[in-house]
Amino acid sequence: MSIKIIIDSASDISPAEAKQLGVEMIPLQITFCGNDYYDGVDLTPQKFYEMLVETDDLPKTSQISPFRFATIFDKALKEYDEVLVITLSSKLSNTYNSAVLASQEFEGKVFVVDSLNATLGERLVCLRALEMAKAGMCAKDIKDVLDQEKHEINVIAVVDTLEYLQKGGRISKATAIVGEIFSFKPVIAVIDGEVKSLGKARGSKRANNLLCELVAEKGIDFTRPYGTIYSGLSDIFLDKYIKDSAHLWEKDTTSVPKYILGCTIGTHVGPGAVGVAFFSKKK
Repeated sequence: MSIKIIIDSASDISPAEAKQLGVEMIPLQITFCGNDYYDGVDLTPQKFYEMLVETDDLPKTSQISPFRFATIFDKALKEYDEVLVITLSSKLSNTYNSAVLASQEFEGKVFVVDSLNATLGERLVCLRALEMAKAGMCAKDIKDVLDQEKHEINVIAVVDTLEYLQKGGRISKATAIVGEIFSFKPVIAVIDGEVKSLGKARGSKRANNLLCELVAEKGIDFTRPYGTIYSGLSDIFLDKYIKDSAHLWEKDTTSVPKYILGCTIGTHVGPGAVGVAFFSKKK
């Protein structure tokens, strides 16, 4: 039974990667500096960060409409037996609800998974779906597994600056000013589908140490997809983190995947963030 896997652009899977993986990526629409863009298509992460540091404007993301989903489902089902859709967290966007509404026109053929995540966490859900589809599982069974496994995903990151958290209303201006004075680096995570704070550390070295401690505490399951992510125009901070955290990886892998954070979460963390996403090791 053939399955078409569909993912939205909040996964930070680029059009080229989607083609390589054999999935369809639907871009969210971004309004930024008075212009409308398709996320990851005509607004690449590189262009996004260039614009972000040059303006005080913050981009706004529009959900994917039920009509767009229905059109894509109809087209996919002309070639495939089933469709599996993975969306960013329903707590961050109404895109999941749009996909569910559209799927009702194709009962028993379209299955929708709320990743309860975004960016690299959503990507991991997609990669697991691809593994199971390759193993011959049907869409419903893949959805059932993903609805369990998605709660085992950890996305943890160190934010370099408080500026964008303050601009986005996540913290007060006073907190941001104090944080910048004392060089506080927040450590954030995606928990139950929402971006939340895990704490803060003074200076990059302590922040990276805290990130390492939090990752080690959970334990990485190297039998399932994992990776690292950075924001901004350079991956220099991520390379340093990977080097400093070698003890977390070197016994289990010789390759640590690296990805760039896109618009959806990048709006709130700004450039210079580094993060890790992985499934917790089963105990």
